[in-house]
Amino acid sequence: MSASLPCSTTPPSGGTGSAYQQPGGSGGYGKRVEAFLLFARDAVETLRDGTGWEVEYARDVWRLGKLNGLNRSASRPRPRSELRFDRLAQPWLRALAKRWIRLRLSSGLNVSTVTGDMQALTRFSEFVTVVGPAVRGLGDVDRPLLERYLAWLTDLPGGLSSNESRVNGLHLFFQGIRQHGWDHSLPTSAAFFTGDCPRRRSRLARHLAEHIMTQVEQPANLDQWTDPSARLITLILVRCGLRVSDACTIRFDCLLHDGQRAPYLRYFNNKMSREAAVPIDEEIEAEIRSQQQRVLERWPDGNPHLFPRLKGNASGKHHFPPDTYRQMLKRWLTQCDVRDENGLPVHLTPHQWRHTFATRLINRDVPQEVVRVLLDHDSHQMTAHYARITDQTVRRHWEAATKINIQGERVALGPDGPLAQAEWAKTRYGIATQALPNGYCGLPVQKTCPHANACLTCPVFVTGPEFLPELQAQRGRTLTLIDNAKGCGHQRVAEMNEQVLINLDRMIGELDADGDAPEAADAG
Repeated sequence: MSASLPCSTTPPSGGTGSAYQQPGGSGGYGKRVEAFLLFARDAVETLRDGTGWEVEYARDVWRLGKLNGLNRSASRPRPRSELRFDRLAQPWLRALAKRWIRLRLSSGLNVSTVTGDMQALTRFSEFVTVVGPAVRGLGDVDRPLLERYLAWLTDLPGGLSSNESRVNGLHLFFQGIRQHGWDHSLPTSAAFFTGDCPRRRSRLARHLAEHIMTQVEQPANLDQWTDPSARLITLILVRCGLRVSDACTIRFDCLLHDGQRAPYLRYFNNKMSREAAVPIDEEIEAEIRSQQQRVLERWPDGNPHLFPRLKGNASGKHHFPPDTYRQMLKRWLTQCDVRDENGLPVHLTPHQWRHTFATRLINRDVPQEVVRVLLDHDSHQMTAHYARITDQTVRRHWEAATKINIQGERVALGPDGPLAQAEWAKTRYGIATQALPNGYCGLPVQKTCPHANACLTCPVFVTGPEFLPELQAQRGRTLTLIDNAKGCGHQRVAEMNEQVLINLDRMIGELDADGDAPEAADAG
């Protein structure tokens, strides 16, 4: 074994280096050997060089594991990640980039965000290298050069999203230089403007079909989770709408109660770097208390995490890795044989449950502000995105169904045009706020109802086949009212209900004819 160990004692510049990789073999033993060699090298380097900004700043490759207090991604912490300034070919760009990146990291920005900024500067350095002698320093970076850069980006892979990140990163870099007065040679014309990048198309919400969710939420399938921690994480993702990184990093003491003793789940929103809470039901509360007991059985002195890592975690300081949960989720979906409406195996991501949670709330006409709070969104823009998608779905179902007015005439929304959206908004408002036992109200939102007697004599009343049993029952009651009114000599009451009866007969007849049409077609 010793003959195969690396002989070099000089660590390769700027990284872990192949000389310190696992020398041979595979499986658990080989990985432990590799981990030990990496740990030993890091320990020796720390003893020799120390840690902190004074050590790393002068290097052209920053070892982020040597910097304390960084805001790392809870989903993928990557303690051995690096920032490579040696890829910036221009010395003037490299010096300014180091200063800017250090400020970004020390101000608490997430490491993944700063890594994206570094990638933007690397792309700009590549462009400046292509341009050649035309750019000798920061003073040569002006608006015409940036316009050439925008054109150069269009030939790179990655699409609109990647190019937008590259432009935004460089824009913030120039902004930092001006704000802190690091180099006054930067021309004032070196700036990007709104519209420099093509607008990205609106993304569709990636919620899951109820056919899939029915399989996911089946108790028999949930019981197939071999690990209770993963099972509870799944329930929290589905019923609370958390991101997977937030669910896996829930603290042990996570339960809160309000004045009515209603339970809430407290968690840390890693994306927004703040605490948040979401209401939960009694079942989730009971499951959390059971999980707390399991944790205390393994760590009697306590553990900071509700979901500690399963392996390699004797101290208990590591939380459940989101990537581990994703791998377990794939195996669970295969084991449960979850399939879509076409009978194909389902491949889903944990984040789709967050989209599904939001879509379900919107479908129940929960106010958008309530949905925003439950999802802990920072703005209404994303919440409104779910509402737009759901509204389109509701409209398709409405248009596909038969709708009859009191004259027995079919009702349909107008074709696409200037009035189409306004007409649908009026209809949607009536569905959400003026639900009736036997139909819908189509009255404009600005008007009050002048028909105090009954909606069945109102010209804006609309109904459909789903209300046919109620209409037939109301017809029977109307006949009884007419007979009683005539027997008591109440002619006016009889006349009013006779008009209601006529309208009911028209609507029931048309709906019955519509229901018989498919059967007649099948018989033919």
